[in-house]
Amino acid sequence: MGNIVAIVGRPNVGKSTLFNRIMGDRKAIVDDFSGVTRDRHYGKAEWQTREFVLIDTGGYVPDSEDLFEAAIRQQVKIAIQEADLLLFMVDAQTGVTDLDSTFADLLRRSKKPVLLVANKVDNFESSLNAAEFYSLGFKELHEISSASGSGTGDLLDEIIKLLPAEDLVETEEVALPKIAVLGRPNVGKSSLVNALLGEDRNIVTEIAGTTRDAIHSHYNLYGKELILVDTAGIRRKKKVEEDIEFYSVMRSIRALEDCDVAVLVIDANVGLDQQDLNLVNLAVKNSKGLMVVVNKWDLVEKDTKTARTFELAIRERLRPFDDVPVLFISAIEKQRIFKVVEDALKVYENRSRRIATHELNDFFKNVIDAYPPPSVKGKFVKIKYITQLPGKTPKFAMFCNLPQYINDSYKRYLENKLRENYDFNGVPIQIFFRKK
Repeated sequence: MGNIVAIVGRPNVGKSTLFNRIMGDRKAIVDDFSGVTRDRHYGKAEWQTREFVLIDTGGYVPDSEDLFEAAIRQQVKIAIQEADLLLFMVDAQTGVTDLDSTFADLLRRSKKPVLLVANKVDNFESSLNAAEFYSLGFKELHEISSASGSGTGDLLDEIIKLLPAEDLVETEEVALPKIAVLGRPNVGKSSLVNALLGEDRNIVTEIAGTTRDAIHSHYNLYGKELILVDTAGIRRKKKVEEDIEFYSVMRSIRALEDCDVAVLVIDANVGLDQQDLNLVNLAVKNSKGLMVVVNKWDLVEKDTKTARTFELAIRERLRPFDDVPVLFISAIEKQRIFKVVEDALKVYENRSRRIATHELNDFFKNVIDAYPPPSVKGKFVKIKYITQLPGKTPKFAMFCNLPQYINDSYKRYLENKLRENYDFNGVPIQIFFRKK
């Protein structure tokens, strides 16, 4: 990944606000207190037909023993190593702080190009105050207001000048499968993503609610390429107390709505609960591919029947949509984690499967002859023609004389026969009955 620009600095100087301003969308969560951004947050930005990758980072606090601030420090250091250009953001309204001076020393040692950016320059007085940041030892100072957008155009012009031109060759972007990792808090979603990527891409602690943004990562290993989306844990609405957590949950739901396949991670010690079923229903409602991953399987006492019994219990709770892959893993021990990718891509393939109209009609003729639609009030339903509708997901239209008399049980019979003959494992199927 080339042309990487990282926004760095101490907490609460407006890094995420600038990230959102450049991206043109509220992709990073912003609030008025420090520590909101924890993971590195990526996005693709464009300015004057030139593209670059922008990284939002958490606020850097040196020598802190706080669990999250220590993890954020590590994430910021990784972002500095990855970046081609660093935007060192400071707060013009606060002035130079000890944290700014310490962080400036760290950036100078990195040997990376640095643009010093004074944020919150909203008037002439704050512009005069910003001059003191020259004491940090950088040649140029860019004054902006990320909240209003003032000065960001000039900053973007300078970014484009400093990025290596040879890396800015325009290529046609290939749409990659988007796999969202979802579930309740503390079931091991970030641990799974980190294990798959082979790096600590997302912060992991034992505290529920560590991940707040939906974090996109490019996975390209062992001949398989896709976008992995780590999401915040989703709890029942009445347990969501902070505004921050509310927006985190909303982003997770949006990640589900935007993905191709949802990987539902559950804790082997807890099993499938109602909130998990709510996510399943949301995935089905949005016609997303689905698989269930049972994490922390290494912590379960088991015999030869344990996995089978556990799987049957899951499928029983998933009814009527129980035709989904169920996989038992340990993210910490890296047991069967790459099978998650294989199964998710298989579900992605199933979701885009198309069946020729003549093949469908030949198949369903035998199915319907074996068990015709039951008569209603002395009237007989005759299904005359079947076709798959265009679209990204499996949808079928069945034309008949009396579509209003097709009941749910017969509809499930037809869907089950379709699943038995064709591989739609992990994929919701929609069947519509229309009058012919």
